[in-house]
Parts: sequence; structure tokens; C-alpha cells
Amino acid sequence: MDRTTDPAEGQKPGRIGILAGGGPLPARLAATLQAAGREVFIIGFEGFAAPELLQPFPHALFRLGAAGSILEALRAQGCTELVLLGPVRRPAWRELRPDAMGARLLARLGKAMLGGDNKLLAAIVGLLEEEGFRVRGAHEFLGREVAPAGALGQHSPDAQAWQDIGRAVGVLEVTSRLDMGQACVVQGGLVVALEALEGTDAMLARAQALRQPGPGGILLKLPKKGQELRADMPAIGPATLHHAARAGLRGIAYAAGHTLIIDPPACRMIADQLGLFACGLESDGALAGFDFSP
Repeated sequence: MDRTTDPAEGQKPGRIGILAGGGPLPARLAATLQAAGREVFIIGFEGFAAPELLQPFPHALFRLGAAGSILEALRAQGCTELVLLGPVRRPAWRELRPDAMGARLLARLGKAMLGGDNKLLAAIVGLLEEEGFRVRGAHEFLGREVAPAGALGQHSPDAQAWQDIGRAVGVLEVTSRLDMGQACVVQGGLVVALEALEGTDAMLARAQALRQPGPGGILLKLPKKGQELRADMPAIGPATLHHAARAGLRGIAYAAGHTLIIDPPACRMIADQLGLFACGLESDGALAGFDFSP
């Protein structure tokens, strides 16, 4: 049976499985799907997912290496489509402790395990599809959370901020090809911090200690070249804004249509209260020439 095909006309669609890492987005997606009449089942990864946020929904918690049990649970629940959502730190080999199925899947991932996150996530998506699931992107369901173009709140970038954004775009064009992080901080043309494995919030904590005299810098967050957006679409939320303010930044820029905004009304209110801009960039403007294609 080919589970990747759409349900026949008139047939009830299968349950959507959510493979949940950290943060509020998995629960937000589950609530959105239920409101639209879809059934959901959440696999929460132990040590990453927030059990209290998953509690209102049908769910189970598994360690990351229990691939066999995870696939068995998804099939037992009738899941035909999967969404991967929420950050998961890449574990060390000694932490993974794969079960028998997990060991076989790791062998199938092969060299992707040794590459950057984008290569690994793309391989995981391919593997799940080989197992008969249709992998969907969270942005296909969270339309209201997909970042629009332009300023989210009252504040917009000034001339110096636009110069720093342009500098940051050039930096991420280079790091994107190396499958590094999705973000960087630039202040007065100086690259203050680049995101690596630590994630955006930890990078902003470093940037706070490295702040230079003068007007505050900017955070730019973009997908990498060829990024598998079904597994890893960039996201910003209230916490990002608070971390940016603590780092002395003046605002955040991101790719319109290629970024999820966690709780847009809250982000708008926080940005206005903190005096920060939050600005979606269009591909025919500041991002002209930036290549998101595979």
C-alpha cells in the first residue's frame, strides 16, 4: 500500500503524526489541525518536547533512538502524514542508544550523519517517505504563522539597520553554502556572531557579551540554500525578541514566506513595547539574489 498518495475522494483523511521537538509550535500545530477537523497523534522526543504542552492531545513520549517503537506507534495510530516540528539538538552517538530498527535506519542514513543539519534532515525526510509516510511542512497548516513581508509592528529599520541587514545577507549567503546556522548578528557592518550548533538564543547570549559601542545591531535569520523546509523552517517568537533586546539589538529581519512566527500578535506587542523592529524581507528587495532553491 502506498501511503504517500492522497486519500481517495470521499475517504476520511488519515491521522497526522507530529514528531515534536522543543518549543510551543508542536502543540500549536496540533490545536490548529484539530480545529480544522483533523485527527492528530504526537510523538514527543524525551528531553526536548514539553510534556505539559502535549498533555491536551493524544501523544506518547519516546527517546530519540527508539525508531522502531516510534514507527510502530505511528502506524498503530493510523498516521499517514507526518510533520517534523520543534528544535532537537543533534545527540552524541553514545546518547542515541538506537534500537534494532534505529540501527538499521542509521545505517541507511549513511554519510548524511556526518554532514550538516540540512543534509541530515533532508535524508531523514527521504527515509520517512521510503517508510510509506507523506511528510508535510508545518507551514502548510500554520498559514497565519508564516511571516508576511514588511514590518510586523510600529518600528521599521533605519538606514544603518538596512546597511547591517545587507551585510548580514552577504554573510549568510556564504555560510548557507557550508550548511552552517541560519542566523547572524551584525552591528555597524561588523559581524558580531554567527549561529552554529548552539541555536539562535545561545548565539544571542554570546552577542550580548560582544556588543560594540554605538547603535545596536540586527539579527538576520534565513533558511539555508536548499533547506528542507518541511523539517526545519526558521522560526522566531517572543523569546527571540526578548533575547534580541537583552543583546542590545535594534531589530530582527527574516525571510517573508520562509519563516514561522510563533504567536504573531504577541510578537507584535512585544516588539512595540521593546522598541524593536521585526521585518519580513522579500526576495525582490533586500534578499534579491539570495538563493533558497535546492
